[in-house]
Amino acid sequence: MVDRVRRSVRNRLVFANASGGIVVLAYGQLSLGKSLAPDVSLPVIFGAFAATFAVSGVLANVWAHMAFARSVAWVLEDRPPTDAERAYSLQLPWFSALRPLLFWIAGAGMYGVAAPLLGAGVLDVLQVVNAIVLGGLVTCALSFLLIERVFAPLFALALEGEPPRRPATLGVRARLLFTWTAGSFVPLLAFGLDGLVPSQRMPPAAVVVVAIGGIGAGVLATVASAKSLAGPLDGVRDAMNRVRHGDLASTLTVDDGGEIGEVQAGFNNMVTGLREREAVKDLFRRHVGPAVAVQALERGSGLGGEQADASIVFIDLIGSTAMAEVLPPAEVVDTLNDFFAEVVRCVDTQGGWVNKFEGDGALCVFGAPGHQPDHAARALRAARSLNDAMGALAERHPGLTAGIGVSSGQVVAGNVGTEARYEYTVIGPAVNEAARLTDVAKGRPVKLLASEAAVRRSGDEAGHWRDVGSVALRGRSSPTAIREPVPEPEPAPEPAVES
Repeated sequence: MVDRVRRSVRNRLVFANASGGIVVLAYGQLSLGKSLAPDVSLPVIFGAFAATFAVSGVLANVWAHMAFARSVAWVLEDRPPTDAERAYSLQLPWFSALRPLLFWIAGAGMYGVAAPLLGAGVLDVLQVVNAIVLGGLVTCALSFLLIERVFAPLFALALEGEPPRRPATLGVRARLLFTWTAGSFVPLLAFGLDGLVPSQRMPPAAVVVVAIGGIGAGVLATVASAKSLAGPLDGVRDAMNRVRHGDLASTLTVDDGGEIGEVQAGFNNMVTGLREREAVKDLFRRHVGPAVAVQALERGSGLGGEQADASIVFIDLIGSTAMAEVLPPAEVVDTLNDFFAEVVRCVDTQGGWVNKFEGDGALCVFGAPGHQPDHAARALRAARSLNDAMGALAERHPGLTAGIGVSSGQVVAGNVGTEARYEYTVIGPAVNEAARLTDVAKGRPVKLLASEAAVRRSGDEAGHWRDVGSVALRGRSSPTAIREPVPEPEPAPEPAVES
């Protein structure tokens, strides 16, 4: 990566400076002709230019190579950069583009000293010196725009996903200013300065050279500037599209030391926040149930409740205390998790939700907070499914049994507690009745009981339940009619096959 960046930067700098030098030389020759250096022949002038450019190029390349090697030492040593190394690495595009300007100024100074000795007039010397300095400014601006994005892989390593504490490279405004300087300001300034000295007006050929040079520099500067801005912003736009479609794993490589890098890092921070929010929402849904979570997110939170018609399924393990005394703790936890997994599966299948796990039991709700006209049928089907699942659980965990009670009626559903800590729950006669039926069911052969009121309002589901009399429930002044599921018919034996 380091070698690729170095080669690309060198080639672009050579191209920009050579192009600028050729334009300035052509302008000087067409404007002044032999007035450039009256006592020197044209081949010698071109030879001097070529030699000056070659020597300056070699010196600039050696200087740039040494500075570049020093600034990327941390990359080659495979270690994080220090703050000073990071800052210097982020300033490499500016330093790399500015360094050749010193040679342009030195060249202007050398010509300004040597040309009078070779017969050039003062105005001619000033005109050429001015052209060299302006050419250097255009070249410097164009060089920065051409090489700035080449450093992106190095910037990505230096920043490692975070923007610098303060902008370390030229930002959007400076890039646009450079584009204007290279394509408009300097060429127009050259024409303006030419008009100040009527006797030194540029001939038409020189005007064409300046115009072509300005147009070329403007095109290159505009394309390079647009690419340096549009490329990263296209990446941000594509990543935002992925996030809009639910891909929260999208991240951007921060490879710019200015405002673009701040946008990239800001996007990454936004996605991190979205991931954290989704994790919190998922955790919230798991704690309170999807229906309660949706209601809280849509309506807001706060203490209070509302009356609702609902059905309650209560299930409680039998002999869990003895189980905890004889089994290792890890096995007790595994057994409870297996049991609760079946509870959640059966209840979710019928559209209910588990309001809370209470030690070795669970309170399940149908019809609140969301409205379910057939909540009684859903609750009874879930209870039958759960009763059947207990048989399979008993095979995996010998001796595991549970009582199940189902009731329907009016409940109060809402947030109970204090403003600092509350939970969504249901209270009311139906909840108490389901708990009492669970206690009664524990002492019966069939460990599932439902109130007659719940079965009566369940529609076709009532055909799966039979009347088993009534019981006196604790806290009730009159007996409660109860029902239990109708046993499934035994499968008919297969007919014997004659041998």
